[in-house]
Amino acid sequence: MFRRFPSLGQWLGDLETRAVRDEIAQTPVTQPVFVCGLARAGSTILLESLAQSDVFATHCYADYPLLWTPYWWNWLRSRLPASAAVPAQRAHGDRIAVTRESPEAFEEILWMHFFEQRHDPHIDQRLDTAISNAAFEQFYVEHIRKLIAVRRAQRYLAKGNYNVARLKYLLRLFPDARFIVAVRDPVDHVASLCRQDALFDRWHQENAGIGRHLASIGHVEFGPQKHAENLGDTQESLRIQACFQQGRIVEGFARQWAGTYGHVLKQIAADNGLASAIRIVRYDLLCSEPEQSLAKTFLHAGLVSDEASRLANATAGRISAPSYYKTSLSTAEVTAVQEITNEVWQSIAKKS
Repeated sequence: MFRRFPSLGQWLGDLETRAVRDEIAQTPVTQPVFVCGLARAGSTILLESLAQSDVFATHCYADYPLLWTPYWWNWLRSRLPASAAVPAQRAHGDRIAVTRESPEAFEEILWMHFFEQRHDPHIDQRLDTAISNAAFEQFYVEHIRKLIAVRRAQRYLAKGNYNVARLKYLLRLFPDARFIVAVRDPVDHVASLCRQDALFDRWHQENAGIGRHLASIGHVEFGPQKHAENLGDTQESLRIQACFQQGRIVEGFARQWAGTYGHVLKQIAADNGLASAIRIVRYDLLCSEPEQSLAKTFLHAGLVSDEASRLANATAGRISAPSYYKTSLSTAEVTAVQEITNEVWQSIAKKS
């Protein structure tokens, strides 16, 4: 429905806001937390871990496709009889089991609606303090307020991989925001992306609707609809896109890795205020030292010390390193990935 009538979602969202204005009047948006980074870097684990705290409201699987009216839909859901939620491993086949209540990334739908040509590799996707989009900003803040109010929470939590290109813009909108950037050893990361890419490509061949669905929700990191993300270097972005189109998938993902995290490092180096709002979480350390890594992440996110320790202790036992990625790349491919990513990876390692 929303694909056929692109303006319908915004119209319904605005209608809902007018109807519940009194209910959300006293709901501020303070200290939102944004989890971002390339897909397959551990961002879902971080999102789920943070979402255990009652302080946060975040989107969940059940919010789709009625994302545009979070207050009405969640108000109705809370009053409908619900069957027992049985966790099932998600489509990625990565040991993460979810239900309709599990937190998920859906706000990219809003960004794509208000900012034209999102994910076009020809167009610089960076949004900074010079960008102004009054319609989006009003809708986005009201959307967040409605979600917080109906979930009876205090703060907003979101996972959005592409928010690495919007750090400065988001900090302008929310000066007390906190960012958690998930990063992974590039060899393991590229291997994981290649595995997911092949998996979703195969499914798309069996059902072409899968690719269309991924594109409609802004899930273009891998699979049949994958696009290079332009972070200010259009020539490099088109080079990555050519890699994807020509079947040089490993090189394409390695270049995207270097470009994405190189961009984050440049942002940190150029802006002390932004740097203090960002915590880089390495997946290898998250897996080898889960309790310590999570506790530091929760504290950065603004949770009080006791709750940070409690949640970290409760979650740490469920986190461990996967064992099925490294062997998928040949020796030559591993060398190529390392050559492309080493400079950025070493810089990240020094900051971790």
